[in-house]
Amino acid sequence: MKIVDAQVVVTSPGRNFVTLKLTTDEGVTGLGDATLNGREQAVVSYLSDHVVPLILGLDPHRVEDTWQYLYRGAYWRRGPVTMAAIAAVDVALWDIKAKVAGLPLYQLLGGASRARLRTYGHANGRDIPELLDSVRARLADGYPAVRIQSGIPGLKAVYGVHTTDTDGAAIAHQQVRPLVEDWDTDAYLRHTPAVFEAVRAEFGPDLPLLHDAHHRLTPIQSARLGKDLEPYRPFWLEDCTPAENQDAFRLVRRHTTTPLAVGEVFNSVFDYQTLVTEQLIDYVRSAVTHFGGISPLRKLFDFAAQYQIRTAIHGPEDISPVGMAAALHLDLAIHNFGIQEYSGYTPLTHEVFPHAFTFTDGHLHPGDTPGIGVGLDLDLAAAHPYRAAYLPVNRLQDGTLHDW
Repeated sequence: MKIVDAQVVVTSPGRNFVTLKLTTDEGVTGLGDATLNGREQAVVSYLSDHVVPLILGLDPHRVEDTWQYLYRGAYWRRGPVTMAAIAAVDVALWDIKAKVAGLPLYQLLGGASRARLRTYGHANGRDIPELLDSVRARLADGYPAVRIQSGIPGLKAVYGVHTTDTDGAAIAHQQVRPLVEDWDTDAYLRHTPAVFEAVRAEFGPDLPLLHDAHHRLTPIQSARLGKDLEPYRPFWLEDCTPAENQDAFRLVRRHTTTPLAVGEVFNSVFDYQTLVTEQLIDYVRSAVTHFGGISPLRKLFDFAAQYQIRTAIHGPEDISPVGMAAALHLDLAIHNFGIQEYSGYTPLTHEVFPHAFTFTDGHLHPGDTPGIGVGLDLDLAAAHPYRAAYLPVNRLQDGTLHDW
């Protein structure tokens, strides 16, 4: 069997998605997700100009060898563009292999380790009453755990919270030019414990509550927040400080017992070495789409398991259903699964990417269709072309650009 065709498809049925479709000489096809939010076209070029010419004619069953060929065969390694492109090839090859075997992918990864996958949803509000309403809505959707994000008094816009303009219309976080939001770390640190107190008072001690700091704190600020939140027993504090400096988590860990989650912007096991071996975190958050695919992420999870660290694959709306399905097959198979982020998709996205995975009573399952269980309607995808969109940037009150 040989790879005889490769298409790079860009579509925007709500968010921009980059999909690689591989076809073999026996007519078997495979899909991989290469979406990189705000830099989609860079991955399109990397795939079309550099990767596709290398994989045409290769045996699609040689998944591991092809991964090593694309990673080690290039002088330039790692980085989000490279790893998103390699991820698309890796997932597409696993999709083909599972289809040829006539099995859902998780069966090729060792079979199911559980019956279903626990998820968490996003609840947010411009103020605490609105947040409480959002938590109620997520619970009504069936979510067993909820990430809570609140607007901050005195700040007009906060990432992760729906914002409105002067006439009350919603402002999208993704715009043609980055939306500029303001930020005040001290105000955030004062407000966030009160948010947890209010949610706990309303919903009791048993609901798992998660919170994302979006990399905005210094290590000592992170330590303070983690310690302040301890009475409310959060499920985790996510991305508390920029994790490029892995040593910073030693300081955070020294001062708080709040569980820590990190890794959605990581794209290599080397980003995790200190964090894992010194047990400075509790959950690894990398996505199949941005980590080079199923092959390397499975190895990371096995590495993390040796240190009693669990998984929590990144699953926002800008991971396509292809990338989500790949994550779910891996989630189902591994032993140290923790929780899966899931925000759902627009109805149009479900039409462009028909899929076998299901969301029922707050839990996901990848389904039992051979392969990863996702299709691609090429005509419908073409009817919704790429639209430039970027996430917001943050500036302090004096105008200084702040960390994302």
